Amino acid sequence: MQRIPFAEIQATLAGVLLKLGFSSARAQHCAQLFTQTTCDGVYSHGVARFPRFVAMIHNGNVHVETEPTLVTHFGAVERWNGNRGPGNLNAWASMDRAIALAREHGIGFVALADTNHWMRGGTYGWQAADAGMIGICWTNTLPNVPAWGGVEPCLGNNPLVIAVPRAAGHVVLDMAMSQFSYGALESYSRRGQMLPVDGGFNAAGDLTRDPAAILASNRALPIGYWKGSGLSTVLDMIAAMTSLGIATHQLGSDPLQEAGTSQVFFAIHPASLGPADQSARIVDEIVASLHRSPAAQPDAPIRYPGERTLQIRAENLVLGIPVDPDLWQQILAL
Repeated sequence: MQRIPFAEIQATLAGVLLKLGFSSARAQHCAQLFTQTTCDGVYSHGVARFPRFVAMIHNGNVHVETEPTLVTHFGAVERWNGNRGPGNLNAWASMDRAIALAREHGIGFVALADTNHWMRGGTYGWQAADAGMIGICWTNTLPNVPAWGGVEPCLGNNPLVIAVPRAAGHVVLDMAMSQFSYGALESYSRRGQMLPVDGGFNAAGDLTRDPAAILASNRALPIGYWKGSGLSTVLDMIAAMTSLGIATHQLGSDPLQEAGTSQVFFAIHPASLGPADQSARIVDEIVASLHRSPAAQPDAPIRYPGERTLQIRAENLVLGIPVDPDLWQQILAL
C-alpha cells in the first residue's frame, strides 16, 4: 500500500468528477466523502469504490447533477425522491434535513426513495453526531444474502447505522446485516487472508472462513443467523414503505445496476429532552464501564463502536492514506 495525502486524493477524485459534469462544489464534496471514508479505515467503501461509481455514471444509473426533491411532509416527517443522484450526496443532504427537523421538533425523519449506493453508511452517523444529534439510518440493497435456511440470496445486507454524540469521541455503530460486507470479503480475498470467524457458506453449503469461497457462492452469513435474516427483512420493509420506493426483491443482482434504493434517516436532539450535561455524563459513564471491563486478551482492550476509527483517522492524516497502488493507477487513468 502506498500512502497518499488526504488533499491529493480528494483533488484527484474531484478532477475526475469535474470532467464527468459535476459542478465544482459537488465534485469537491463527493470527493471529500470518498476520501474521508478511506481515511477512517473503511477501505472497502471509499476510494476502492470510486471506479465502480464512475462506471455507474457512464451507464446512466447515477445522474450527476440531480438533487433530492421533497415529495410530501407532515410535521417532523418528510418523504423525498433522490432522482437517482449521487448516493453519498443524496444521503448527506437527507441526514442534513433530518438534523434541521430535529432542531425544530426534537426529532427528524426523512425517507428517501430512488437514490443510489450511499457508500459508507457510517458517514451519516458521524454527520449527525458532529451536529450533536443521535443519528439512525439505514438503506436497502440488492439481494446478496440468503434468508436463514435458504440457498439463494433474497435479502439485502441492509447496513444499519446508529450514532451517539460524545465530546470525547462519538460512538458510531456501522454494521451490515451480513457478518462481513461484500466489500470486506473482497478486501480479505485480495490480501489472500482468511476471515477471523465464519462469514458465509461455500458451494457445498458448509460454513467457511474463506472469503473467495463465499464470494463464489454468493451466500454471505446473516449476522446472528436467523436474527440477522429477520432484521434485514424489516429494515427493507420500513425503508420501502416509508419512502414508497423499491424493495430489495425489486433490485437486480448486478452491482453496476444497483440503482433506485430506499433509505431512512432519523435525527434525535438529546438537548430537547433534558440537560445536555446529563446526557453527556450518561454516555461517558457507559464508555467508562466498557473500558473497565476485563478483556479476554490483554493486548486487545474492549472498545466502543467507532473508537478505533478515531485512531485510524488521526494516523492516516499524519502519515497519508493507504491506497493500493494498482487501484491508484486505475483512478489516475480515469
